[in-house]
Amino acid sequence: MKKVSFAEFGGPDVLHLIDAEEPHAGPGQIRIAVRAAGVNPVDWRVREGQVLGAHPIELPAGVGLDASGVVDEVGAGVVGVEAGDHVFGEGASTYAEFAVLSAWARMPEGLTFEEAAGYPSVVETALRILNEVGVESGQTLLVSGAAGGVGSAVLQIARDRGITVIGTAGAANQEYLRSLGALATTYGAGWVERVRRLGRVDAALDLAGSGVIHELVELTGDPQKVISIADLEAPRLGVRFSGVAGSVPDALTEAAALISQGKLHIPVEKSYALADAAAAHIDSQAGHTRGRRVVVV
Repeated sequence: MKKVSFAEFGGPDVLHLIDAEEPHAGPGQIRIAVRAAGVNPVDWRVREGQVLGAHPIELPAGVGLDASGVVDEVGAGVVGVEAGDHVFGEGASTYAEFAVLSAWARMPEGLTFEEAAGYPSVVETALRILNEVGVESGQTLLVSGAAGGVGSAVLQIARDRGITVIGTAGAANQEYLRSLGALATTYGAGWVERVRRLGRVDAALDLAGSGVIHELVELTGDPQKVISIADLEAPRLGVRFSGVAGSVPDALTEAAALISQGKLHIPVEKSYALADAAAAHIDSQAGHTRGRRVVVV
């Protein structure tokens, strides 16, 4: 089978499309014929060799956590799914023709494989950090870097929970944030005052790692009311860095329900072929994403 792999840590140029042995489902796992794989910042952080305790790897290594596809192997002890089912979920080395998943859910009706591949890690992260930051109905949440995949999910889930959201993004994404129910403003010079004019901030999330932790603490008045998923230096200012996944199966179940109810939709901004995985990483690392990027198999 074809698989994207890297034998050394480094830039996008270390990624190569190789011929590899097919993986097989172990106990509690399923294997899918991959149709699409989600592109997440953690993919290129791991490729660069950044310290990520939740994702220890040995070289050479595959790339990717999220995928959608068609079940073709079911491991021992797995019930409720069979060969031929369309699923989306999380596993390992998903930029490949076949991948093993450790958590999955059936794809909601009407969802394409490309769309489905963009949800697993994104929705798990969104649900986790919303719960960790402790924001409640009637309160206001500030989201820095709100137009990407996690931001898109946070905005919609928060709105469904009765939370007011202020989102920052580039000028080109202001209308997109408003379409998701957020009060929108641009980042850059004067952004703190622009946020203040939109209302009181009860809690804040840093999704972009753009060096705004100090300002988020200033706006909330308490470092415990701020969480980052992108700035490894955040703990130096007393802010929690959230990087360890919670229950992925529970998150997938909730995601499927929200999608089916029409309460959650994350657009696919761009799709890439397996051979173009390096380009996908370059674009992901550059930021300014609206929604999701996926690799199509």
